[in-house]
Amino acid sequence: MKMKFSKEATIGVVSIISLVLLYIGVNYLKGINLFRPANHYYVACSNVKDVTISSPVFVEGFKVGLVRSISYDYSTTGKILVEISLEESMRINKGSYISLEKTLLSGGELHIHLNKYVDEYLKSGDTIEGRSPEDMMASVQEKMLPQIIDLLPKLDSILYSLQILVSHPALSQSLDHIEKTTASLEISSRRLNQLLGNDVPVIASNLKTTTDNFAALSEEMKNLNLKGSIQSLNLTIDNLGQTTMKLNAKDNSLGLLLNDTLLYNNLNETVVNASNLLIDLKQNPKRYVRFSLF
Repeated sequence: MKMKFSKEATIGVVSIISLVLLYIGVNYLKGINLFRPANHYYVACSNVKDVTISSPVFVEGFKVGLVRSISYDYSTTGKILVEISLEESMRINKGSYISLEKTLLSGGELHIHLNKYVDEYLKSGDTIEGRSPEDMMASVQEKMLPQIIDLLPKLDSILYSLQILVSHPALSQSLDHIEKTTASLEISSRRLNQLLGNDVPVIASNLKTTTDNFAALSEEMKNLNLKGSIQSLNLTIDNLGQTTMKLNAKDNSLGLLLNDTLLYNNLNETVVNASNLLIDLKQNPKRYVRFSLF
């Protein structure tokens, strides 16, 4: 038996399904995926200008979530709670903060600055400190203003010293000297240019001639029979070596004369005796030559 629904019940069911699909579709267009698990955090801000629902949330330039809702926290003074939805695997260290930045294309953006020096993490539903550009500028002013105030007397003293230095006559004289020196350098530069213009072509021509001579000399040396000359020199050295070896050996007359002491002494003694004989022959020729007529 088929169940019959009244016309009103059918219209009601269709309307409910349509509303659910519409809700899911609108959230999908906003970038909210109702079927993906996510962690929700709250950001306490003093100014949420340009931040809207579905504004992106970034960590080091990578999108990790978006804004789910924006509401005023009546329990505190001047704070606005921004609910953000982040990927389930995204964990935020304690002590981290979120800055609100404005862009030309997407309007307001939220950037998470992680405190990487802490190993403890926030839980889903915790509140994160939010910093708007105005808050950051006020913090910078609060830190810089005392330093600027302390710097003003020093700056005034520096300006006074500069004024005295500029008004000193020595500075004017130094500037005059610099101007004269510059003029002298300009004149010297002109003279140098003229000198180079006249002499450089001559120098270049001489260099070219010298280079050509070296090239011709190199060509002549290349054409010389260096190999044959070296072979002849080696042959001469070999012959000289063989002659030296023969002179040092005792198997020849010159070798014996140079190396045999006894032969040298006998020869020397013979020469001495011959010399003495000649002397005696000159002094006493009658001992050796006799003339007889009969």
